Amino acid sequence: MQTHEVFNQVPNIVPFDAARNPALLEGLHREGAGWAEDEVRELGRRAGDFAAQEWGRLANEYPPVLHTHDRYGHRVDEVEFHPHWHDLMTVAVQHGLHGSPWTDERPGAHTARAAKFYTWGVADAGHMCPISMTYAIVPALRHNPELAAKYEPLLASRTYDFGLREPSTKAGLIAGMSMTEKQGGSDVRANTTTATPQPDGSYRIVGHKWFTSAPMSDMFLTLAQAPAGLSCFLLPRVLPDGTRNPIRIQRLKDKLGNKSNASSEIEYENATGWLVGAEGAGVKTIIEMVNMTRLDCVIGSATNMRAGAVYAVHHARHREAFGAKLIDQPAMRNVLADLVIESDAATTVMMRLAGATDRSSSDPAESALRRIALAVTKYWVCKRAPSHSAEALECLGGNGYAEESGMPRLYREAPLMSIWEGSGNVAALDALRAMGRQPETVEAYFNEVTLAKGANPRLDDAIAKVGKELADLSDIEYRARRVVELMALVLQGAQLVRHGHPAVADAFCATRLGDDWGIAFGTLPTGVDTGAIIERAFVA
Repeated sequence: MQTHEVFNQVPNIVPFDAARNPALLEGLHREGAGWAEDEVRELGRRAGDFAAQEWGRLANEYPPVLHTHDRYGHRVDEVEFHPHWHDLMTVAVQHGLHGSPWTDERPGAHTARAAKFYTWGVADAGHMCPISMTYAIVPALRHNPELAAKYEPLLASRTYDFGLREPSTKAGLIAGMSMTEKQGGSDVRANTTTATPQPDGSYRIVGHKWFTSAPMSDMFLTLAQAPAGLSCFLLPRVLPDGTRNPIRIQRLKDKLGNKSNASSEIEYENATGWLVGAEGAGVKTIIEMVNMTRLDCVIGSATNMRAGAVYAVHHARHREAFGAKLIDQPAMRNVLADLVIESDAATTVMMRLAGATDRSSSDPAESALRRIALAVTKYWVCKRAPSHSAEALECLGGNGYAEESGMPRLYREAPLMSIWEGSGNVAALDALRAMGRQPETVEAYFNEVTLAKGANPRLDDAIAKVGKELADLSDIEYRARRVVELMALVLQGAQLVRHGHPAVADAFCATRLGDDWGIAFGTLPTGVDTGAIIERAFVA
């Protein structure tokens, strides 16, 4: 017996084109990587197809499992992943998301990689963690030219070769990072892990690490106390003689989100490592890896916001309530447009940071801008993602609260980027530290934002306000978040005024910089061209 007819349900958005994103593609060309558009578009279609979306779902539905011992009682310390984890990793590596800029000499290589990372991340966020760390390890590893010459070609190889074997025998490598400890967290100078020099030039590492992500990676950078102080070391999972390095996985973290990715607690039981950089220069050495992963934190948050806006707009285009489509209801149009504005702002500034990364090696001004802009943007964009995903979920109502919608996974993922590689206070204080130690970063920041002066009076006023905030150093640490938030908003506003859609730029400046805005999303003032803004989130 048929009890009812199914109607007014939203059609599946899959398949969709994750690269159909004007803010992304415009930024790709603007920052000098237009040559990568075909590959970005190919990856976008693949990220939004049935296979990749199912891979991501199943890799999160069936998270990694730790096996400390084999059936005979031998210590193995292996993590078993769902097979589709490896499918996701294979595609990411094949497209060079983990290392292509280090071997591609074309201008815009980091920008191209950022666009691909952003696009493919729509399939699953968890596996992007080891991809990011592999990308980020190269600049730090170059502090030991011998190790870099040996491993860098394999770290950039486009072959995903899973399994614990001696690194030089593999077709491609994945790298990780292991810094924090129980007692210190972000205060890595409180680390107690020790490194004792050996006659052959290696070090014996003894201690623990509280967070080691992707523990099945082939090698890790880690921090330990050497005779001259906190130092950076490279530890492979398998040693040159083929034996397992005694890196013991104690347990996997039961996390809020990022379920597909294994995060672990480990112990070093006289593990073998090789020094990277000088003894005592561990933080200075590994911070190069940290800064590269901070760029990926911004990219990950921008991806999250783009996905949330797209899913919310898709739902509203097809769902009817109170006699009209949701997308035609004035209150909903306000919310949707606000979500798209936030997403466009994050994407646009993210692409500017990627461009600065490309140019920083040869342009001191771009290097200075990247130093300060990455710190303030990491703080703000990553801080915005959780509230954005919550609002996007709410646009789907009860349907969005159900796991099968995919929105809860997006919501659980959102806080991670604000915590990873420096939580809010760490990022905000790092921005202040950069300005104090490198005054040229302040000049670079103002040179960048004043390029947009005269185009929007609210932006002009906000630029002047930043100057006043930085001129007053009283209680500056107490005001750190306030100052850095304003700097980030001004940077976003300047990018949008110069390069964004006029309706997006005007609405952003009126709300985020002009105080014509409420506290929640969906409080845009009247007169905003919501139609033009919402259309930017159409993907199918």
